[in-house]
Amino acid sequence: MVSDGTVPEAEDELAVRLRRIGQHPFRARFRLRGRDRAIVDLRGIATVRRHAEELIGDRLAPAQPRNDGKQTPYRGHPVFVAQHATATCCRACLQRWHGIPAGRPLDPAERTYVVAAICRWITWQYAPGHPPP
Repeated sequence: MVSDGTVPEAEDELAVRLRRIGQHPFRARFRLRGRDRAIVDLRGIATVRRHAEELIGDRLAPAQPRNDGKQTPYRGHPVFVAQHATATCCRACLQRWHGIPAGRPLDPAERTYVVAAICRWITWQYAPGHPPP
């Protein structure tokens, strides 16, 4: 129940999962700040979504990503920050937190899911008064 007495709409499965992940101490410390936030301000979420699609395709989608577990920087692009915040940074995290098995390429639906998680978190970083993920 919300403070005004209304019951919020049921959250989708992704929102529930991202909130749970966001409660983990390591994941909870990530915020969109400085240059990473400025990229979203300047380029817009549609461009950042395209960047996410490209980065996921190159760095996470292969069955055996190069430098898996170390391929995602902690800063330098809002997608990188969001990947750590949403546990979509490597195949081990995808398996542990999202149930997407490692050792095989991501299928199109899984790629779409990962990009949606990243963009949802970035959007939440801009929503004043919206509970953090």
